[in-house]
Amino acid sequence: MHRRWEDWLEAGLGLLVGVTPWLAGETSDENLVLHTAQLGLLIFGLGVFGLVQPSRWEEIGQLACGLWLAASPLMFTYADAGSLADWHLALGLAVMVLALLEIWQDWQLTSEEMAGAWHRGNPGRR
Repeated sequence: MHRRWEDWLEAGLGLLVGVTPWLAGETSDENLVLHTAQLGLLIFGLGVFGLVQPSRWEEIGQLACGLWLAASPLMFTYADAGSLADWHLALGLAVMVLALLEIWQDWQLTSEEMAGAWHRGNPGRR
């Protein structure tokens, strides 16, 4: 079973993704800022959901979000626009690697085993 810090890291990466337009100083394109904020919120939400109730679809969703983020500079034609494209490529790859690590760690577990292992690791939850 994957470790809880991995879900915390995913949530943190989601917050970081959401603020990258400001970190890169590229907030002039409102649609790009909105796209980035929404994607960051989705990555954050999936990371938090993994903390609450781990499931395979959450990890697959993280993988899809990472792929989308890494491909966004090419799809939305800002690949040559500056450091925002670099941020999105690097963070997209980080989200994908983390999601693949979790999928690999949980590969042999059924959904019931994932939920059971999570509950055993969190005795206060029932």
